Amino acid sequence: MKITFHGAARTVTGSQHLVEVNGRQILLDCGLYQGKREEAFQRNRTLPFDAGRVDVMVLSHAHIDHSGNIPNLVKGGFKGDIYATFATRDLCSVMLLDSAHIQESDVEFVNKKRSRKGEPPVEPLYTQADAMNSLRNFHAIDYERSTQIIPGVTLSFFDAGHMLGSSIIVLNIEDRDANRDVVLVFSGDLGQPGLPILRDPTNVDRADVLILESTYGDRLHSAYKDSEKELERIVIDTYRRGGKLIVPAFAVGRTQEIVYALHQMWEARKIPRMPIYVDSPLAVNVTAVFAHHPEAYDEQTRQFMKQSNADPFGFSDLHYTRSVQESKELNFVRDPIVIISASGMAEAGRIQHHLANNIEDPRNTILIAGYQAENTLGRYIQEKRPTVRIFGDTYHLRAQVEVITGFSAHADRNGLLGWAGAIKKKPVRTFLVHGEDPALNALADGLRKEVNLERVEIPDLHQSFSV
Repeated sequence: MKITFHGAARTVTGSQHLVEVNGRQILLDCGLYQGKREEAFQRNRTLPFDAGRVDVMVLSHAHIDHSGNIPNLVKGGFKGDIYATFATRDLCSVMLLDSAHIQESDVEFVNKKRSRKGEPPVEPLYTQADAMNSLRNFHAIDYERSTQIIPGVTLSFFDAGHMLGSSIIVLNIEDRDANRDVVLVFSGDLGQPGLPILRDPTNVDRADVLILESTYGDRLHSAYKDSEKELERIVIDTYRRGGKLIVPAFAVGRTQEIVYALHQMWEARKIPRMPIYVDSPLAVNVTAVFAHHPEAYDEQTRQFMKQSNADPFGFSDLHYTRSVQESKELNFVRDPIVIISASGMAEAGRIQHHLANNIEDPRNTILIAGYQAENTLGRYIQEKRPTVRIFGDTYHLRAQVEVITGFSAHADRNGLLGWAGAIKKKPVRTFLVHGEDPALNALADGLRKEVNLERVEIPDLHQSFSV
């Protein structure tokens, strides 16, 4: 059996892992690489394997860095099934179309510039028609329901607690060439225990081969309650300054978590009455998907819904905007407001317009509440660089910048070590992915010393291993 790591190797984006066994190919995730624009475009356009030879794909969750290149996979000749949970399939139905819209819009903008220079136009990575076509390959199964995906390989999903529908992938493999049975576990992205809305990550009993994410392998998160208090303080401070609170937030998961926290504060009268806008058509659609999957909620959220007899993602001060005109109107609001908008790393979407209009006013606050990859606008703001570029123009960072980590949908170092340590039959081989070098090295050291795993390896991009 061979595993090749074609993405999320020494970085946190572009998850793609190819498993070859018994003459068949299984692709775990097919995400978009996010980073420097030109490099990202080229890496995403050219798949590092023959899509037509892949027999089946298994998707851990719907985040674009795990699912976003599926339309290109199908466009490139993949004809097999894409296995995912029901919620992941439903989320992909809106997220992949949104991603395609962004691809088309970005290329339209680029082609206007190329036309002025006399350069030929470029094609989008994929179109909305490509995204729609790829949805036909999806095959949904529920958690803990085993199914054979190719001869000799059985798939089970377990709740990863990272986002709605997220899963730990467990493959029970009859390795006929080696005459042995192998349990391969891919953690996907593991959630942080104790967060509201979703259940905690599920522990697994056995892993012969483990592929483990390591996003926060070198640091600890603040407790959720502490971050909740910080959010309360930030809202109040911004209100007193007469400013706007601008929150770049992933449309899936982070937006709903922040809205839910603000709803609880609003119910308890802990924050001032002020309009709160979710300005992202994708977030609006995703929140509707959340409403259709209450079976994924944890007990705390169920109790809140029962006590308040209300939608956890809806209250009178909360407004969801869809149209461009509604979004533009927020520029003319002079009173304190909260604007939650995608994308979470501020690399695309309406958040860039809100940042451009508000980043130079010291009364305003930009709240970073999620992971910011290298070379993204969100990372530059988190680092408090004096100037940043938005839409090709230079802006001075004068707004207040706040960072809270307790809302993170990723397990921290203790969460990752605890989850790996709970595996009863320890893996013979462990591969660390989805992390930058400091996190990868720190987690590898912890797994060796604290969990007693013997072979912990950090793959390079496109590196293959026989296991």
